[in-house]
Amino acid sequence: MRARKSGNALHEAVREEIARRVQSGEFDPEVPLPSAASLAEEFNVSLITTKRALRDLQSAGILRSVPGLGTFVREQRRFIRNLDLSLTSMDDARRLGFTPSIQLISITREKMKDLSFDVLSIPSEPMLCVRKLVLADDIPIMFDTAFITKPLSDSVVDEFGTKFIYQALADNDSPVTATRLMIDAAPASPEVQQHFAVPNGYPALRRAYEFKTSDPSLKVFGCAESPFDRLACTFDLPPAD
Repeated sequence: MRARKSGNALHEAVREEIARRVQSGEFDPEVPLPSAASLAEEFNVSLITTKRALRDLQSAGILRSVPGLGTFVREQRRFIRNLDLSLTSMDDARRLGFTPSIQLISITREKMKDLSFDVLSIPSEPMLCVRKLVLADDIPIMFDTAFITKPLSDSVVDEFGTKFIYQALADNDSPVTATRLMIDAAPASPEVQQHFAVPNGYPALRRAYEFKTSDPSLKVFGCAESPFDRLACTFDLPPAD
């Protein structure tokens, strides 16, 4: 390609050519793309034009940037999550032929600061906070942050590294008895940007939740986030009367 257009048409031509190469499989997802400087030289355009085209493709979910390593083709597999709570995320993954796993990121004590979830009547005091990454076939699909209103024993907390919180609670005689959900879309949080290698402002699917348990003093408030192209949710409606 020897692009000699100007303005927007020039960077769009570069963007379309890189996208074409991605779609045709010319770029190996495990190998970084040629540098922006190399692409600029090949396309006979300025470095600014090439970087703009690459940035557009990152925003569109086609490419991802890994600091210190370069730009890669973004994995395009999408995970479909069934919102039927009789099925866990692990069940969903296995049903679709994925091998699921959980990566515990941190366990702290802090306040829930995201005011967009005030509809769930979140307590204002510090709570136990558990952050974890959910993977399918070693591909990150969900970042989950949960806040627990009651102190728990070390043995229960230890289970959070291999189980979802509602599973661990059920296994320790505090099953979830009611669930409230709020689903929306918003720019990816800093944690999602980091773990999914998406840029600032990238759209994410968010599922805010509140679990009530058999213990009235024990509730769980949280938010599960995924880039819009990594996770979708389905649910079944009962027959109309």
